[in-house]
Amino acid sequence: MSHSRYRRGFTLVELLVVIAIIGVLVGLLLPAVQAAREAARRMSCSNNFKQIGLAIHNYHSAFKELPCQGTGTHFTVYGNFWWNGNDRSSGRRLSMLVPITPYMEQQAIWEQISNPLIGRTDQATTGTGTVAGGPWPAMGPEPSQANYLPWATSIPAFRCPSDPGQGLPGLGRTNYAACIGDSIERSEPGPWNRFKRPNRVVRTSAHAETVRACHRGFFTPRDEGKAFRDVLDGLSNTIAMGEIITYLGDQDTRGVPPEAGVSDSDFKANPSFCADNSLIDPTRPRFWEPGSIQVANSLLGRGYFWADALNHQSGCTTILPPNRELCGGNNGAIGSEVFTVSSQHQGGAHVLMGDGAVKFVTDSIEAGNSRGAMITSTADAGKESPYGLWGALGTRANKEVIDSEF
Repeated sequence: MSHSRYRRGFTLVELLVVIAIIGVLVGLLLPAVQAAREAARRMSCSNNFKQIGLAIHNYHSAFKELPCQGTGTHFTVYGNFWWNGNDRSSGRRLSMLVPITPYMEQQAIWEQISNPLIGRTDQATTGTGTVAGGPWPAMGPEPSQANYLPWATSIPAFRCPSDPGQGLPGLGRTNYAACIGDSIERSEPGPWNRFKRPNRVVRTSAHAETVRACHRGFFTPRDEGKAFRDVLDGLSNTIAMGEIITYLGDQDTRGVPPEAGVSDSDFKANPSFCADNSLIDPTRPRFWEPGSIQVANSLLGRGYFWADALNHQSGCTTILPPNRELCGGNNGAIGSEVFTVSSQHQGGAHVLMGDGAVKFVTDSIEAGNSRGAMITSTADAGKESPYGLWGALGTRANKEVIDSEF
């Protein structure tokens, strides 16, 4: 009997079955691949934080004090108040990330910042440095000056790989912020009242006493000289820095504060004021109600300027738990608001402890009474944090016992 020389091929049904099996396998595999990628990004973010922690310790070893959150030069030709920016000084608005750059293998950018610098991002021919034609001053102009090259430089170690924010109106962005504790009272100017000509500042005893009572965090804004010795609760029990998102222009409640009908007294008396007064979209609780935020002011975006010490740029508190909304008032443009940690990771955010350890804090951490009034006066000095374990982790010398993992 003769046999056919031709081999039998696949039928259409068999081909469709194979394609269906491949589709199912791909569908099962893609979430695992995406999860693995996010795990890798989260690990990279943690490593960035560890590098920052090591830089803080190296800085402390060199100078016997912590880098100041709110440092730099002050020359007030354009106004008396500390927030008046200009091209001739940084206005004591530089974040603690600026002085640690030499300890993070960023010596080149530190050399540009610490010396007079010629050059602009816009390559303007009318002036080689400032608008007046001379070089930029040592320690730079105000940190939101887009034409100053260092401020527009993105430093990878200051960015979380999971955060997609980039480009104008932000400059060089940051995802890592200094923790200033469980109160925002006088967290904008610190102990200073206003700058006075020529190149002097007013520091009143009343302001200093209020700051001493209310600035209970690892970093104390514009108050130089703090050191590890001041962290009486122990470095391993105190949050030094927290992770933050950068604003994407999408009205995310974590990325920009509202400006409609909110005063400082409102959110100092109740940090959840914005959530309690229908400013958040009930159908999309991660976003503000349309019309409740002031989108015209580009300075309000979270994490836009890595060199800026304004609270919403490079600061965080332990008042509201992680990934809660920013709640700000009429002075939001200069940093008067409730601003907690946040991230693009699922379910929480990283924090850097004073001893250099990095931990992931979940959104569900015990945070006490999120509607409790803040510490705002000398009469409140030494009080237990109203914000539970979360608030206790943010204070450096409040003698609150932390007896559980977080």
